[in-house]
Amino acid sequence: MPNRVLGGIFLTIAASIWGGMFVAVKLVVDIIPPIPLVWFRYLVAFVVLSMVVIYEGINLKIDKKDILLLISIGIIGHTISIVTQEYGTMYSSAQMGSVVTSATPAFMLIFAVWLLKEKITLRKILSVILATVGVIMIAGIDNMDFDKQLGVLFSTIAALTWALMSVMLKLIPSKYPPLLINFYAVITGIVCLAPLNIPTLDLLPWDEILNPVAIGSVVYLGAVSTAGAFLLWNKGLLLMEAGASGLFFFFQPIVGTFLGWLILDEQITLNFWIGSILIFIGVFLVTVRNE
Repeated sequence: MPNRVLGGIFLTIAASIWGGMFVAVKLVVDIIPPIPLVWFRYLVAFVVLSMVVIYEGINLKIDKKDILLLISIGIIGHTISIVTQEYGTMYSSAQMGSVVTSATPAFMLIFAVWLLKEKITLRKILSVILATVGVIMIAGIDNMDFDKQLGVLFSTIAALTWALMSVMLKLIPSKYPPLLINFYAVITGIVCLAPLNIPTLDLLPWDEILNPVAIGSVVYLGAVSTAGAFLLWNKGLLLMEAGASGLFFFFQPIVGTFLGWLILDEQITLNFWIGSILIFIGVFLVTVRNE
């Protein structure tokens, strides 16, 4: 199977998992605030990734010259981006959060040109336009109140920082496997958020946290969305151009909107289906290249 196709499969699965992530966040964020929620999900992810690292026998040694880049990726993508993403979902909805953060590909094209000197082709531009219009149609945002505006602001910051992190991954030497990159990014997130969480642990509503929905949501966020999906996303990025691979992020709002309707009773309209078709066309255009 060609690397481009395999990379597309990895990115599609990862983005779909992240679509479900917004529903999981919405189910639990009223019980566990965003910052401790991110910290808990990373603790779960650390346990899962540690077992995989031991099983695979991964060499965790990294060169000194690459330490700063790995830490920067952990701070930008796995700390700032994820925290603002969950604040965005808390103040709005699963549908809104998944849609707004799907602006990531547009930012990725900009960062790819700046950091990687990638060329912007007409095909890429058309793909981004179609996918962006599709996302806007799915959103169907009218007369937003202040909370939703705040949610959009946080989600936009999340999209911007995630785009920068995704392009920075291309700067990491190929000798480092995605598992190692994700492992250190999760550790960075845990360390950065520890000073904010440890002093306030006793203030959390543990009687509400220790219920099946809250525990299940945290496990999904940590084991599936953080450990599993990040590995797939990082692997997919290594197999495709950064600007092109970002378009697969548009699968996120499709899944997020559908699950928001199915589980959270969030409204879904005809625009969702029209927007979904436009997104698929955009992804198709950037995946199938003319020889």
